[in-house]
Amino acid sequence: MQWKNITDSSQISEIKNNTGYSLIFKHSTRCSVSAMAKRRFEMDWEAIPPATSLYFLDLISYRELSALIAETFQVHHESPQILLIKDGECVLDASHSDISAEEVAEVIGS
Repeated sequence: MQWKNITDSSQISEIKNNTGYSLIFKHSTRCSVSAMAKRRFEMDWEAIPPATSLYFLDLISYRELSALIAETFQVHHESPQILLIKDGECVLDASHSDISAEEVAEVIGS
């Protein structure tokens, strides 16, 4: 699996209009907690169905896109944070130590 970097607001619109599942990982490149959460997530991400689109946001470089994601999917901004989007709606929002590839896989499988 591979991350698609979010660098433009049009990608957020694409995710909103996508059918199926997309996952956004919002990451602070300056935060050790965020680095640890990302590492743990990536170690287990084979549990996530391959059809899931995985998006990565460097929120230090793209702070305005982080705010747009929070507004678009009606979630409180946190970092690190994952958002699982299904058919344009956020169905799972987790941050910090609650970030889990297994939980993402469970939600997709249910």
